[in-house]
Amino acid sequence: MITIRPGGERGVANFGWLDSRHSFSFGHYYDPNHMGFGVLRVINEDRVEPGAGFDTHGHRDMEIISYVLAGALEHKDSLGTGSVIRPGEVQRMTAGTGIRHSEYNPSKTDPVHFLQIWILPEKEGLAPGYQQIAIPDGDRRGRLPLIGSRDGRDASLTIHQDVDLYAGLLDAGTAVEHRLVETRRAWVQVTRGSVRINGAELAAGDGAGLERERKVEIEALSDAEFLLFDMR
Repeated sequence: MITIRPGGERGVANFGWLDSRHSFSFGHYYDPNHMGFGVLRVINEDRVEPGAGFDTHGHRDMEIISYVLAGALEHKDSLGTGSVIRPGEVQRMTAGTGIRHSEYNPSKTDPVHFLQIWILPEKEGLAPGYQQIAIPDGDRRGRLPLIGSRDGRDASLTIHQDVDLYAGLLDAGTAVEHRLVETRRAWVQVTRGSVRINGAELAAGDGAGLERERKVEIEALSDAEFLLFDMR
């Protein structure tokens, strides 16, 4: 079974400096029919104007992943971590017992476009932590490299939950396939272009939840980029 979450039906938050689209309930946007998918709790597609950003604020007991699509995102946190995330890089922050951080667009001219993803951790009270890795385009094009996993295998981010996260880039007319174990479900978030997933057509901003499917077939109808979450 495949369930489509159209990008045009997502929650909207626009504060001038921030234009955000919420796939699931978040902040002032509440929809009891879209509270998450399995352990996947938040997918926000954010666009932040030059020089603007999120002031220092706190989080607890959440795995927070930032995936930059265009521009640059500057991160600072109470662990003393400071970094800039760019396209082809992904960051995981474990909020655990409590962490404070800020996220800014360091550019004076260009907006930043990124996904902020929240995953419920397998247990509360984890030690706060941070990790960032690069995923070269060559590793993603026409393939599905693992970029996040519970055990950090294959040099992926360590996510404190039974989730495997994959990132893909497909040229128009090409395809990839991902096999699902019977007890697993999947979510695909399209970030650029258009694809056909198990026969259903999706465009940028659309998401798809797959349950009781044995495989995920993704064919690019145009040059496309997407994330795939394989979870219990």
